[in-house]
Amino acid sequence: MPLSASLARGVGPTTPGTLHARAVTGELSAPPRQGLTVRFGRGEKPDVDLGVGVDDLRVSRRHGELTYRHGSWWLRNTGRQLVRLPRGRMMHLTTEPIPLGTGYTPLFVKGSGYREHLVELYVAGHDDQGPVSRRRAETVRPETWALDEDERLLLVVLGQRYLLYEEDPRPLTYATAAKQLAYLRPDGNWSERRIEHRIEAVRRRLDRSGFRYQLLHDKSQGRPADNSLLHNLIKGLVESTTLVPPDLDLMEDDTAWPDPAP
Repeated sequence: MPLSASLARGVGPTTPGTLHARAVTGELSAPPRQGLTVRFGRGEKPDVDLGVGVDDLRVSRRHGELTYRHGSWWLRNTGRQLVRLPRGRMMHLTTEPIPLGTGYTPLFVKGSGYREHLVELYVAGHDDQGPVSRRRAETVRPETWALDEDERLLLVVLGQRYLLYEEDPRPLTYATAAKQLAYLRPDGNWSERRIEHRIEAVRRRLDRSGFRYQLLHDKSQGRPADNSLLHNLIKGLVESTTLVPPDLDLMEDDTAWPDPAP
């Protein structure tokens, strides 16, 4: 049977709870039967049901498994390397199993060097109708967040490395941003203190609006660094296209500035 393009496109009508799994080597389906386990990894049958990273010695022969119990498929990492799930969540050999929700879940098995091996999972729900063409449908616009003129300028300066799509970007420090803003808007009174207050106000407002990343301190889990919350803010604004590369035009005199301090 030829491989489907991707489980991300959905599956046809089937028994709710059915597990579909796919890798470059093949694909399988498993019924929602109590105690049934599906295994994946570098090994061969009968040790594994789905081959993953078959040419990569960093991938364990039996790297992970999915077991159906109590109405859900539970994912467990049984390999030496990490397994990465959506939103950056990592699973280690010692991580407790997690249940999969219905729908599509991609996971990535860490391999040699920068290699990651994709395993696509799809748990059928009650309303799966199979792949549906939506070529003529209107595009759903990304959810963006309202910023006033000063907030946009401030966040562009702080997040310029993100808008340049640098690898592993970090925000500028408030001190560095204050110097650049003083050059760009000499009458703006952009002190470090004022920057801090404006950023905190934005974080609080967007947190109330359902922003996808943590923006406020969670006192029950300790006090994270403000820099981590600022990173979350800028990352979310760039991912949502609230801030876009053309916004760098607001820094029209940036060529006259020295490189930002690390």
